[in-house]
Amino acid sequence: MDLHAATWRKSSRSSGGGQSCVEVAVAPDSVAIRDSKNPRGPVHVISTEAFRDLIARIKRRELDC
Repeated sequence: MDLHAATWRKSSRSSGGGQSCVEVAVAPDSVAIRDSKNPRGPVHVISTEAFRDLIARIKRRELDC
Protein backbone atom coordinates (compact mmCIF):
# COMPACT_ATOMS: atom_id res chain seq x y z
CA MET A 1 0.00 0.00 0.00
CA ASP A 2 1.51 3.31 -1.10
CA LEU A 3 0.78 5.87 1.61
CA HIS A 4 2.70 8.84 0.16
CA ALA A 5 -0.47 10.49 -1.13
CA ALA A 6 -2.75 9.20 1.64
CA THR A 7 -5.13 11.57 3.35
CA TRP A 8 -4.64 11.13 7.08
CA ARG A 9 -7.42 11.98 9.53
CA LYS A 10 -6.93 12.41 13.27
CA SER A 11 -9.25 10.49 15.54
CA SER A 12 -12.07 12.55 17.04
CA ARG A 13 -11.25 10.81 20.34
CA SER A 14 -7.66 12.00 20.43
CA SER A 15 -6.88 13.96 23.55
CA GLY A 16 -6.45 17.71 23.35
CA GLY A 17 -3.06 17.52 25.03
CA GLY A 18 -1.60 15.49 22.20
CA GLN A 19 -0.60 12.49 24.28
CA SER A 20 -2.94 9.92 22.70
CA CYS A 21 -3.32 10.87 19.04
CA VAL A 22 -4.11 8.34 16.35
CA GLU A 23 -4.52 9.03 12.64
CA VAL A 24 -6.11 6.83 10.00
CA ALA A 25 -6.01 6.74 6.21
CA VAL A 26 -8.70 4.75 4.42
CA ALA A 27 -8.07 2.76 1.25
CA PRO A 28 -10.59 0.58 -0.66
CA ASP A 29 -9.92 -2.64 1.29
CA SER A 30 -7.78 -1.51 4.21
CA VAL A 31 -7.13 1.12 6.84
CA ALA A 32 -3.72 2.47 7.80
CA ILE A 33 -3.16 3.56 11.40
CA ARG A 34 -0.29 5.66 12.78
CA ASP A 35 0.73 7.77 15.76
CA SER A 36 0.19 11.41 14.82
CA LYS A 37 3.15 12.47 16.97
CA ASN A 38 5.42 10.31 14.79
CA PRO A 39 4.08 10.52 11.21
CA ARG A 40 7.29 9.04 9.77
CA GLY A 41 7.20 6.13 12.20
CA PRO A 42 5.59 2.74 11.77
CA VAL A 43 2.20 2.37 10.11
CA HIS A 44 -0.13 -0.54 10.79
CA VAL A 45 -2.31 -1.57 7.85
CA ILE A 46 -5.30 -3.79 8.55
CA SER A 47 -8.34 -4.89 6.59
CA THR A 48 -11.48 -2.78 6.69
CA GLU A 49 -13.24 -5.66 8.44
CA ALA A 50 -10.54 -5.89 11.12
CA PHE A 51 -10.74 -2.10 11.62
CA ARG A 52 -14.51 -2.29 12.13
CA ASP A 53 -13.99 -5.08 14.65
CA LEU A 54 -11.32 -3.05 16.45
CA ILE A 55 -13.60 0.00 16.70
CA ALA A 56 -16.49 -2.16 17.98
CA ARG A 57 -14.23 -3.69 20.66
CA ILE A 58 -13.00 -0.24 21.69
CA LYS A 59 -16.58 1.01 21.99
CA ARG A 60 -17.46 -2.00 24.15
CA ARG A 61 -14.39 -1.16 26.29
CA GLU A 62 -12.96 -4.66 25.77
CA LEU A 63 -9.46 -3.29 25.31
CA ASP A 64 -9.26 -0.96 28.31
CA CYS A 65 -6.21 -1.47 30.46
